[in-house]
Amino acid sequence: MLYDLARPLIFSLDPETAHDYTLRALSLAGRILPAGQPEPATPIEVMGLRFPNAIGLAAGLDKNGAAIDGLSRMGFGFIEIGTITPRPQPGNPRPRMFRLPEVQGIINRMGFNNHGVDALLANVKAAKFSGILGINIGKNFDTAIGRAADDYLACLEKVYARASYVTVNISSPNTQNLRQLQGESELDDLLGQLKRAQTRLAERHGRYVPLTLKIAPDLDQAQVINIADALRRHHIDGVIATNTTIARDKVQGIRHGNELGGLSGAPVYEASTQVVRQLATALGGELPIIAAGGVLDGAGARAKLEAGARLVQLYSGLIYRGPALVRECVRATTA
Repeated sequence: MLYDLARPLIFSLDPETAHDYTLRALSLAGRILPAGQPEPATPIEVMGLRFPNAIGLAAGLDKNGAAIDGLSRMGFGFIEIGTITPRPQPGNPRPRMFRLPEVQGIINRMGFNNHGVDALLANVKAAKFSGILGINIGKNFDTAIGRAADDYLACLEKVYARASYVTVNISSPNTQNLRQLQGESELDDLLGQLKRAQTRLAERHGRYVPLTLKIAPDLDQAQVINIADALRRHHIDGVIATNTTIARDKVQGIRHGNELGGLSGAPVYEASTQVVRQLATALGGELPIIAAGGVLDGAGARAKLEAGARLVQLYSGLIYRGPALVRECVRATTA
């Protein structure tokens, strides 16, 4: 109800300005309000972790982990922060975020703007949140694609002790050539290096932190099968399907519909869900799928589980529906 009243004001602001104000408000709420609790549901065990409910926050909303405690008040079963890179970077020039309210979509070309991994870790250490926290890692824009593994390994090394799980983001369309890492040989090399590092870190810390891979919706079935094979071969713990899309067939003729960047929200729902189905078939239950992409109501969240996912993440839907979406999705996905 409160969000419904506030939304016209929020939507009167530039999208990135509104995003920044929202994060500041959530950060303040985290400092002054009582500790948040997940929406009640039947807990679910995935990747060896016990999730209070199946609904989580997708990476991208809180890139620097600045509002973890405030976000925990919304009832999520888990929170994912990032994408973070080894070094701070400003991202792409503004404007770089656009609302498409006619279709409940968002286009962004943020470009992994973040304060760097050390700043994120300082925020994580200061947070009181004790729930499941995913940390999403990427590469700096000026790191050559042939050296991308160095950035992922550097981030993994630093965040390992503070993360419940770590997501490897190779699917943002807003960092040049990043999606090349989804290619068969490139992916095989990257996952092999990350898995070896995970083994070393688990021995050093006496604690196993699962690794997930976040992939794009713009993949054909053969590509999905190749990725599934690589995930199994390297014993990766989970896969997030999907990131934003570069397709524009759902937004032709709509204001801002042809802006460069990744399209999220309702227009990506069908493509994202199709990738979940294809992964579920290819993986045969060998590792869990976390679904993200276009969930704007409880029925959409439930459909992601029916397509083969174990967990569901929200982001763009929160912009259009507000915190009530979390509660609705938890209720719709509770057995």
